[in-house]
Amino acid sequence: MPSAVAETPAASPEATAAYYARKLAFETDCWDVHASLAAGRDDFVLLDVRSPTLFAQTHIPGSINLPHGKMTAHRMSSWPADTLFVVYCAGPHCNGTDKAALHLARLGLSVKVMIGGMTGWADEGFSFESSEATAAA
Repeated sequence: MPSAVAETPAASPEATAAYYARKLAFETDCWDVHASLAAGRDDFVLLDVRSPTLFAQTHIPGSINLPHGKMTAHRMSSWPADTLFVVYCAGPHCNGTDKAALHLARLGLSVKVMIGGMTGWADEGFSFESSEATAAA
């Protein structure tokens, strides 16, 4: 009798590759965001979708505060139409990134979720900053 792990057969390598390629089209992680920013490869806009109060207390360096409720077509037109947005919130217990990603996609914009959010960033040992200077108008 097979183990609980092997009881359901694994997907084919082709199906597995397709699944993970598709999954990575929707998300990125804290490590890749940090490495990209550190290398000056800022070919995306990092949006903190938490409240302005939480953002002012602490946030990821280089991020802009823009809660999903303020993501209007007019506001988003501040960036070129082909901009890639990366959104994050408090962590895996928060669905703010899902709401923001849905909102941006409905506006016709490219978006990825940074899995882990603030919790993941802290778990990786990356630093935070505090300031109201980078909050969106």
